[in-house]
Amino acid sequence: MRLTTRTNIAMRALMYCAVNAGRVVRKSDIATACNTSENHMAQVINTLSHFGLVKTTRGRHGGVTLERPPEEINVGLVFRKLESHVPFAECFAQEANTCPIIGFCRLRGALGGALAEFYKALDKVTLADLVRDNAELEDALLLR
Repeated sequence: MRLTTRTNIAMRALMYCAVNAGRVVRKSDIATACNTSENHMAQVINTLSHFGLVKTTRGRHGGVTLERPPEEINVGLVFRKLESHVPFAECFAQEANTCPIIGFCRLRGALGGALAEFYKALDKVTLADLVRDNAELEDALLLR
């Protein structure tokens, strides 16, 4: 399994905001720390804002903050929101599925079960779990 770049960057951005809790951070600072372009970060922040995970403020003193506490941001939910439009395999894409064995192939069921377990494991993890007592992450992401 491979995550989309968007989900990977989104998790980095959320961790950045969590490490810098209580501060309004600029997307340019997040992009630099997360090793991505500011344009790509802007798209990811827009998506995170749309899902109610971050709050954005325009203007000179504007920026990004978490919409809710890190303890309330579930990693499984973030992944579902950002990855739900990407089918895991062709047979999961209802409109684009051209698999000739879909009607009797058992692989789809096995993959579906594996994905369910994957999300079940991520549902047990919060953003707070990722940043709490993580000194190296703090050193890498903390605004100074």
